[in-house]
Amino acid sequence: MKLKMSDIADMAHVSKSAVSLALNGKPGISEDTRQKILGIIAEQGYTPLRKSHKDIETGIGEVTFLVVTTSGVVQNNYQSLPFFNDLISALSTNVNHLQGSLRTVTIQADDLNEKIDAVARTSHHGVLVLGTDLTKKQVMLINEQLHNVVFLDTYFKEINADFVTMDNYQGAQLAARYILSKGYRDIGYFASDKLISNFNGRRRGFHDALSDAGVHITNDHFYYISPTELEPQGLKLSSYGKNLPKAIFCEDDYIALRLIKAAQKEKITVPDDVAVMGFDDIYGATLISPELSTIHVPAEQMARQALHQLQGQLESSNWNAQKTLVATTLVQRQSL
Repeated sequence: MKLKMSDIADMAHVSKSAVSLALNGKPGISEDTRQKILGIIAEQGYTPLRKSHKDIETGIGEVTFLVVTTSGVVQNNYQSLPFFNDLISALSTNVNHLQGSLRTVTIQADDLNEKIDAVARTSHHGVLVLGTDLTKKQVMLINEQLHNVVFLDTYFKEINADFVTMDNYQGAQLAARYILSKGYRDIGYFASDKLISNFNGRRRGFHDALSDAGVHITNDHFYYISPTELEPQGLKLSSYGKNLPKAIFCEDDYIALRLIKAAQKEKITVPDDVAVMGFDDIYGATLISPELSTIHVPAEQMARQALHQLQGQLESSNWNAQKTLVATTLVQRQSL
């Protein structure tokens, strides 16, 4: 039986109007409630009903949102992570504005070869792929099997396909220059222990910006940590002793928030004892004290651009693949 809006409302323990507000990106509900509703929508694969046959005929139609889960960043609970919730919300809102609907299909990476053909058979109005964890080989497979496809949150310059992602290199350079402008030279780097294209771009951008200023991160100031774990257990800053850097850049906000929590637990003051900066500007960055200085990623603009490129493919047989890097911005708060 096809899910109704009332079913989603019952699952989330909210009203139907709250579900409508969440779907359309409108104010009137808390951010926690919005993320809860969107998480259930993504998990259940709910598709909003269109109001009339005319809407279906004139709109973009049913767009498939393909999520390939892995043991990396995009795991089965990916919709609980704020950045992905923001992206899903922006995609849902913009598809609705185009008089279409968004259908979510989730496949485990190990089953991709077996199930990609079924996605091709049932996707008639284009596919948006969450490519965060995808390897070059997986992207090539999807691009060969699917017609009218745009990859989000990843980028491979050597593949002739449509990509939309944040400019990770530019964002990390922005972060490095800001840290340097605050007078820091003893700088540490908390890197993801799961290497994906996004983190690789951030790593290169940060390194190059420091090198231009004659500053280098020593091996004992370069650390690896989970990119999605928020709790401080297992992270003991006191073990670094006097070797703890004065400022630390984290490859994403989850790492940064975990670092601040660990510092607070060990009575290490942020930013006086150690300054911290993140990347992504997730909702939780403003819920911690001190609030997190970070790099803002424009999920809404990424969603609009991805749909623009998908429409271009649907409307023109002469569409040339387009690779879009959306610039990021600096968010100055109190952690640095």
